[in-house]
Amino acid sequence: MAAVIRAWGRAVATQLHYRMLLLTLRPFLAALLLWSVAMWWGLQMLVDFIQDWFVLHRAFDTAGEVLGWFGLLAFKAMLVPLVAMWLLLPLMIFTALLCIGVFAMPAISRHVAARYYQQLEQRRGGSLIGSLWVALSSFAMFAVLWLLTLPLALLPPLSLILQPLLWGWLTYRVIVYDALAQHADAAERQLLIRSQRGPLLLIGTVAGLCGAAPGLLWLGGVISVLFLPLLAGVAIWLYVLVFVFTGLWFQHYCLYALQQQRAAVAN
Repeated sequence: MAAVIRAWGRAVATQLHYRMLLLTLRPFLAALLLWSVAMWWGLQMLVDFIQDWFVLHRAFDTAGEVLGWFGLLAFKAMLVPLVAMWLLLPLMIFTALLCIGVFAMPAISRHVAARYYQQLEQRRGGSLIGSLWVALSSFAMFAVLWLLTLPLALLPPLSLILQPLLWGWLTYRVIVYDALAQHADAAERQLLIRSQRGPLLLIGTVAGLCGAAPGLLWLGGVISVLFLPLLAGVAIWLYVLVFVFTGLWFQHYCLYALQQQRAAVAN
């Protein structure tokens, strides 16, 4: 736990560096451009599909009864766009995470290594293809687990525990590969992930909890079509900011753990 807290403190200090603040721009612009095109081209089709499905299966009546039990009948009119944005939320988060891995993590790795770990040998066990494969395969597994556990969202105690754990698992799977790509070989990376799985999952879970605020902004876009582009843009930027900080946290922790692991092997 001391190493996790130490890495967090160093990540906070590093995040305030002007280079790290500027580093949010490229992944943000890439994710914003991608989602601007996607929402312009496909959002209305998704809303129409959900609308037709609700009408065909008489889901509006069931939803109205459930909302009525909780005194939320006014939300019935926003149900279809809310479901659409909710279904898109995991894809939006993954897009931000992927853009961080491609555009930000190499710079984060160089910056942290140059300031704190100049003597750590770079064994270059990662690659861009490997990073994309880990990200896509991890998201595929996450999507299956997310869909299987959706019914548990009706049980607040379980959903409050399970969802952050799922996001924590996905976050550490994606970012740890990039954090160690320059410095660890494949065997070292696998050993470190096995030995440090608990702390890595903890860091990822905390990052998932920090992503709750931009997630609410994203879903809040259904309240007003006029403010949807603004709220969606702010949500994407906040997710990028959270993931840049998370990348710094993982980078500090992973390089320290790698340094200790090599020292233990040498002894």
